[in-house]
Amino acid sequence: MDRRKLVLLIGALIIAIGTAMAARSIFAGSGAPEAEAVMAEPQGPKVLVAQRSLPVGTILTADSVSFQLWPKELVKDAYYIDGEADIQSLLGTVVRNPITAGEPITQGTLVAPGDRGFLAAALTPGMRAVTVPVSAQTGVAGFIFPGDRVDLMLTQSVEGDGRALHASETILRNLRVLATDQSTETTKGDDGKTQVRTFSLVTLEVTPRIAEKISVAQTIGELSFSLRSLADNRTELERAIASGDVSVPDNATPEEEAAILEAASSRPEDGRSTYVTGGDVSRFQRSSIPPQNLAANNNVAPPPTAMAAAPAAQQSSNNGPVVRVTRGENTVEVPLGN
Repeated sequence: MDRRKLVLLIGALIIAIGTAMAARSIFAGSGAPEAEAVMAEPQGPKVLVAQRSLPVGTILTADSVSFQLWPKELVKDAYYIDGEADIQSLLGTVVRNPITAGEPITQGTLVAPGDRGFLAAALTPGMRAVTVPVSAQTGVAGFIFPGDRVDLMLTQSVEGDGRALHASETILRNLRVLATDQSTETTKGDDGKTQVRTFSLVTLEVTPRIAEKISVAQTIGELSFSLRSLADNRTELERAIASGDVSVPDNATPEEEAAILEAASSRPEDGRSTYVTGGDVSRFQRSSIPPQNLAANNNVAPPPTAMAAAPAAQQSSNNGPVVRVTRGENTVEVPLGN
């Protein structure tokens, strides 16, 4: 190949390379600019919203609500605004109207202790409030506070034959204390400790039938309370589940299961009664119902002393047939005649 052809070939190659690089530069420069992601800052204040569904009667706790950013144009005057509302002052209030999860909480949906309608809002649906007079002795010396659970005991005396039958009976169990006197909250001192004080009235949450029983029991004898341990409900709930009294469906969600167990553990107990008579305490006291009172207690099986009062015909060789009748500790023989 001669020199001229070689020069032309090299020149053409250089032009081709230059053209390719120029074209690449042109196409790269005319490409669309890369989009930049811009995070828009949320606008508006933080309002108080429900973290979960809050049905009527729910007591507000710290884990049930929180402040959340809310569009400024949608904020209402009734909302609780962060920086303006003190969330600590709202804890312990009761939900008056149902609130769904994520819904802002308005001032009209909460009732504070001492406000009108608080007790009615705090009652579980289907339950009633009944008040029982107490003293320092029958009220556990003031160590009962709103929210505690108690058993109710009835102490009475049944007269007969000049000697009374003294008996104490636990007639109701697992009753929730709503208020003591006119207070629905626990009083704390300047040091933050709970103050123990005496009171004369205790308001309980009960079923309509239990309310009737308590009303009658107050006319029979003296009512007194026994304070339940916090662990009692859990123990008895496990016993009820094991016995089949409480059943949880296999397809129940964790929330549904928790609701079933909560309802079962807070249910007042009516019907399982225990009692102690004077004879169980002292040998000098009567341990059974006086015979003449058996007719008024048809549902009570006659005790041994009463059964001894039943006619027992005896043949006496000297005086003829007699009936031996026992009343209390006295036994007499009554001749039947010929």
